[in-house]
Amino acid sequence: MSRVSKPHRQGGAAHVLLIPWWLGLVLVTAVPLVASLYLAFTDYDILSAPEFNGLENFHRMFQDEYFWAAVKVTVIYVLVSIPLQLGFALLLALILDRGLRGLAFYRSAFYLPSLLGTSVAVAILWRQIFGDDGLIDRALSVFGLELGSWLQNPSLSLSTLIVLNVWTFGSPMVIFLAGLRQIPEELYEAAKVDGAGIVRQFTRVTIPLLTPIIFFNLILQTIGAFQTFTQAHVVSGGTGGPANSTLFYTLYIYQQGFTNFDMGYASALAWVLMIAIGLVTAVHFVLSKYWVFYGDD
Repeated sequence: MSRVSKPHRQGGAAHVLLIPWWLGLVLVTAVPLVASLYLAFTDYDILSAPEFNGLENFHRMFQDEYFWAAVKVTVIYVLVSIPLQLGFALLLALILDRGLRGLAFYRSAFYLPSLLGTSVAVAILWRQIFGDDGLIDRALSVFGLELGSWLQNPSLSLSTLIVLNVWTFGSPMVIFLAGLRQIPEELYEAAKVDGAGIVRQFTRVTIPLLTPIIFFNLILQTIGAFQTFTQAHVVSGGTGGPANSTLFYTLYIYQQGFTNFDMGYASALAWVLMIAIGLVTAVHFVLSKYWVFYGDD
């Protein structure tokens, strides 16, 4: 009779079931990651063997005006769209938390844009809405405002993509709603007894207890915003125009790697982006100790 314990057998089965995940981690993530790190220090045009050039790709960034344009567009997009998106998501979550009829329907309807917002179909729809003689242009013309195509106006094109990102508020909204449901009702009742109105209840009870959820959504949405690609590519036709106003960082990486076949420079750009996201995330975690309050604080 086998003396192999049941937990040991279950552990062996778990390792077998994890084999596909480990293969995916190694072949799809780890190997390409290491390969891109090597290519970041080479001159590689895909068609010929890579040639080691040291830090040349990184030095090149400082003289690359398109690199700085992409950085500027991406930073503006992150700094503007994330607060608007999270603020709108929290507002809707507060409204839904009041116990509306058909809550499940509204929750699903509001969550749907988060699933579709990064799709090519929605980006094409957005191009039709804000394009020349589009829905927005026609609606404004009723009031005598002739702005033409928003997507061809350098001062407005980025705003359309910010609106698109704000429109995908469903995912953080659902998370906010779950957090609101975890706040004990007794705290609101105690605040009412102390004479606190709706505003004071929101600032003194809701926000402090919701800060871990706000922090969680902030991290997720910030990382996602830095990686925005599909919307900018479809709306601008892959050019980042007009006048580089929609030249997102990821779109510039794509242009260098798959349009100019400068894969070495594209790899260096990608590593700079990864490091930047890591640093921004680390800063968020460091600053969180000053404004995020947990149950044991």
